[in-house]
Amino acid sequence: MYDYRFETPRIVFVIDTKSFYASVEAVERGLHPMKVPLVVVSTGPNVGGGGLVLATSPTAKKRYGLKNNVSRMKDLQGLPGLIQVSPRMNLYIQKNMEINAIYRQYVADADWHPYSIDESILDLTDTWQFFGHTPWAVARKIQREVHKKTGLYTTVGIGDNPALAKIALDRYAKHDPSFIGEIHFNTVPDKLWPVQQLDTIWSIGHRTAKKLNQMGIYSMADLAHCNPFRLRKVFGPQNGLRLYALAWGVDRTRIRDKVMPESRTIGNSQVLPRRYTRLSDITVVLREIVAQVATRLRFQQLLAGSISIHVGTDGVEKSLHQAVRLTTPTNITRRLQDEAIALLTKHWHGGGARHLAVYFGELSSDHIAQLDLFHDRTQTEKQQRLDRTIDAIRKKFGFTKLVHGVSLDPAGTAISRANLVGGHNGGHADE
Repeated sequence: MYDYRFETPRIVFVIDTKSFYASVEAVERGLHPMKVPLVVVSTGPNVGGGGLVLATSPTAKKRYGLKNNVSRMKDLQGLPGLIQVSPRMNLYIQKNMEINAIYRQYVADADWHPYSIDESILDLTDTWQFFGHTPWAVARKIQREVHKKTGLYTTVGIGDNPALAKIALDRYAKHDPSFIGEIHFNTVPDKLWPVQQLDTIWSIGHRTAKKLNQMGIYSMADLAHCNPFRLRKVFGPQNGLRLYALAWGVDRTRIRDKVMPESRTIGNSQVLPRRYTRLSDITVVLREIVAQVATRLRFQQLLAGSISIHVGTDGVEKSLHQAVRLTTPTNITRRLQDEAIALLTKHWHGGGARHLAVYFGELSSDHIAQLDLFHDRTQTEKQQRLDRTIDAIRKKFGFTKLVHGVSLDPAGTAISRANLVGGHNGGHADE
């Protein structure tokens, strides 16, 4: 058995707003979010045509078997009583802020972490006693307050660390009448080890689960009792020991000790509105994406030291993945565009592109200038001033008030995507 004397149990909540987008739309229409059959469907060129179901209410899931980001418009035909609505991302962001404002009344900001638009992690170790007799009672109090102020329902996972709280949320809270679930060190054998579908456990993906099965590991109990040195050999020292610790419910992450990853990237991707077969058309969208990400680089006062591109196909041809290190780090749009296009032109062998992504890596501060022997300094300064001017105009008046001529090409997508939020219709909070 693992010796938990070396672990410090904490009181961690992972809170999820149930069927968030669909529930917000139901409440806005005066409907019960848990009882109405409703789906949020995103349509238009940004989803590649056909319409994609972004969110389904619990009743729509149960009655029609619909799934988020899997079901499409064609799956909704002939379903009696099903309400279909368009997304309003700005409204969802507003509701998310309202909900998190409630959460922040229970913890210091250092102990609050918004994990996604519908999930947040709270470390209540130092504060839960002020709000209830037990952590469960505090979770109930938070649920009731959120429902009273927004009409939305929340599920809460409680654990001795973030990993156990997240697993408690996914495995138990969502299926309990109270929408609250708990896992602690002393209940790991009863609540965690019986799980046999390994990829349903947070942080274990399908590929990892498949590898574990090949090793003869078919349950969390098997994982907990396997030889950790064998896991190290297959998954590497860090991931192997992480899997072993997870099986015992051990996670020493502290919310307040947020650490930036040593190596990070900035990028963007989009699904193309149709099958692009001409290199010139792909180049148009590539230029647009690079320009958008370059703006983010300058806003964060960063320089890119490398570029990677991904061109996803429709399954007939092999997808393209290529990267290049820049001779000198930069955040100048034109230079980054030229590098990305040169990389695409060199490696593109034809086919049908449906997905395009660009990422900048090896980031560094733009406060440190590096000697550049390959570009004229005067021209570089001129391009920097031009980029900053364009950024300022777009920030004040909006993206579409100043666009490059290439975006007027029929292949361009930047203008049509300018008012989207997260790739979907932003709508208005008061619609």
